[in-house]
Amino acid sequence: MSEYNNTPGKTTVSPDVLVTIARLAALGVPGVSHLANVTGGVNRLLRRGAHEGVRIEVENNTVYADLFLVLKQDVNIREVSRNVQHQVSRAIQEMVGMEIGHVDIHIEDIDYEEVTEA
Repeated sequence: MSEYNNTPGKTTVSPDVLVTIARLAALGVPGVSHLANVTGGVNRLLRRGAHEGVRIEVENNTVYADLFLVLKQDVNIREVSRNVQHQVSRAIQEMVGMEIGHVDIHIEDIDYEEVTEA
């Protein structure tokens, strides 16, 4: 029989870890082509992951995420957005155990493949 050690201490998670979890969860959703760069504004410099298409803020152990996506052509934007919200929320809750305040989705563009002439 194993016994748990009640050693005092704490675990901290870097915001970069949260950005990576959110980015990978979003990219795993069918219909997402890639993440868009977040451009402009002073706030961009103060938030983690803004250059990677993910903006994460943590307040009182609650995660607030904004994802900036480029979707593939011919997908249902609402359905893909909801799937991304669900997958990102689930991934952060399961992997880190933090509460989710919101996962806001910003569709920045549609990735249309160029038509080549035969």
